[in-house]
Amino acid sequence: MEVFRDFPCSICFKFIVGLVLALFLGSMTIAYSQTRTIYLIAGSGVSLTANEVKDVYLGKKAFSGSTLLVPVGNAVGFVEFIERVLGVSPAQFESIWSKRSFQDGLNPPKLLMSDTAVINFVKAKPGAIGYVSRPPVGVTVIETY
Repeated sequence: MEVFRDFPCSICFKFIVGLVLALFLGSMTIAYSQTRTIYLIAGSGVSLTANEVKDVYLGKKAFSGSTLLVPVGNAVGFVEFIERVLGVSPAQFESIWSKRSFQDGLNPPKLLMSDTAVINFVKAKPGAIGYVSRPPVGVTVIETY
């Protein structure tokens, strides 16, 4: 290549590797930013509407009948869930829970690290609800977004 004639070969190689890496990471970012499906899920003894789930995750509702609700978050799709399902930004979500913690002594939903962890928790814990990014088995799907 005429452009690289005066440069040592290692610089040319580094440039080409950097360009390929940048294109690869750029394509991964585009693929990741595509909207994923969010499944709201519940375990046994939980009967909620999608709006009631929103209230639970915003600290406004704690029971389904006589069952204490135990919401869990999911690191996979956390921001998408907050923005698309709850209709708030991550900063607003944090602010809401700061107020709930200070005023009402409530804690935000525990954040689990994978779909599998959320599904297993919801299956094992009475009153548990969560959200996952893949179709779940063995739990009730409340709503799909």
